[in-house]
Amino acid sequence: MVGFLTFLVAYFGLKSPKLRVFIDGQPVIVIKDGKILEDTLGKHHLNMDDLSMLLREKNVFSINEVDTAIFEPDGKLTVSLKSGNRPLTKKDVNIISGKPTYIPTELVVDGNILYQNLKEVGITEEWLRNQLNYFQVKIQDVFYVELQEDGTIYIDQRSDRLKE
Repeated sequence: MVGFLTFLVAYFGLKSPKLRVFIDGQPVIVIKDGKILEDTLGKHHLNMDDLSMLLREKNVFSINEVDTAIFEPDGKLTVSLKSGNRPLTKKDVNIISGKPTYIPTELVVDGNILYQNLKEVGITEEWLRNQLNYFQVKIQDVFYVELQEDGTIYIDQRSDRLKE
């Protein structure tokens, strides 16, 4: 009986695009032009921990590398990297490099400073606030801040909204 119902749903899903969207859902853009679309995350019950995990599963450890990310109906993430971050091996360009200074680390999520992460990477709240002041950004206007491998920070402000 279950097999027959599965067959019926699949058959009518193939014949009707509207039914297929209703049953399977639609992909949604969660990062566009390198900016996190926090409204879209909320509408689809995703948080920054989920998004970070899905990116890491794609070997993307910094949101700063992402041009576009699409949350698929099956729960997976499709990622398009910025042109300068597309895969190239060190061997391809004959570069020998050392260990990065930092592992990309979340410092602020949804406007909340992650004090444990600050402590783990050895930076202070004062340093973080000075960095935000340098870019003329107030903590209450920040959705996400990430420490980059080279010690710089990536900032995503709350003002990034998808125009629908």
